[in-house]
Amino acid sequence: MAKLGLVRHLEDVRAQHEADLAMGAGWVELPTALLRKYPNAGREWAWQWVFPATRLYRDHLTGQRRRHHLHESVLQRAVKDAVRKAASPSAAALIPSGTRSRPICWKTAMTSAPSRNSSGTGT
Repeated sequence: MAKLGLVRHLEDVRAQHEADLAMGAGWVELPTALLRKYPNAGREWAWQWVFPATRLYRDHLTGQRRRHHLHESVLQRAVKDAVRKAASPSAAALIPSGTRSRPICWKTAMTSAPSRNSSGTGT
């Protein structure tokens, strides 16, 4: 379900990027050295933000019309709202009252992620 939602989101973002390109925008800021080596990379789909801002801005040095990423607080609020919507009485009973969500998410990620050694990439 989450994978399908992400695929749909990326399709929407790509359509937005193509619309930006059609009106002469579609740039993202890239490191100077990379921009020198690949001058048009800032307009390529691969470099676009997964969660782009809703508005374009004009870079005062280059004149490019760009789209930055969403502010982190917007994404944090969306995740918090989704967790609240998905919460069930049985899930809520597992989390003690007053517990902060960030340590729970971190602990869950650490215990469910494969270790570097088990993947064969670490020492």
